[in-house]
Amino acid sequence: MRFFPAVVMTLLLTLVACANVPMGAGRTASSVDMSGTDLLGQTQLPPGARILHEQSLVIGTGENWVGRVVMDSARDTTSAYSYFLDNYPSLGWTLLSAVRAKSSVLVFNKGERNVTIEIQEGNPLSGGAALVILTLAPRSANVVSPALAKKPAPVEGTVPSKP
Repeated sequence: MRFFPAVVMTLLLTLVACANVPMGAGRTASSVDMSGTDLLGQTQLPPGARILHEQSLVIGTGENWVGRVVMDSARDTTSAYSYFLDNYPSLGWTLLSAVRAKSSVLVFNKGERNVTIEIQEGNPLSGGAALVILTLAPRSANVVSPALAKKPAPVEGTVPSKP
């Protein structure tokens, strides 16, 4: 019984120490902080762009990734918009829609994948670089809207039950 307080104290100190270790600690930098090319395959980013990993969610790597990438574009909104509008068609992406505004949106398609690129004005106090949100998803996700889903037809000879 004399050791019980010491065991409890050791356990509590261990738990407190573990709570202060960031997730992913112990991984090598190359496995966590991948470059845009390694992570996103041929989905090109503007030169100098920096991926904001803590705001991004990427599932998969290379040509098979899907998800959302948030980045500091290292350029103003006009240059960021022009970069995607000029470069993505030469990489095989077909422009489906383009809206130029305070928050601009470009939508491209390539094969069975769509990419939506949202370009937001940057903060002038932090350099004014545009924030770019790139979302890539399969073109035809089999999603059924609840409003469009049909109720099953009643079987003849049965009485419908009341909810």
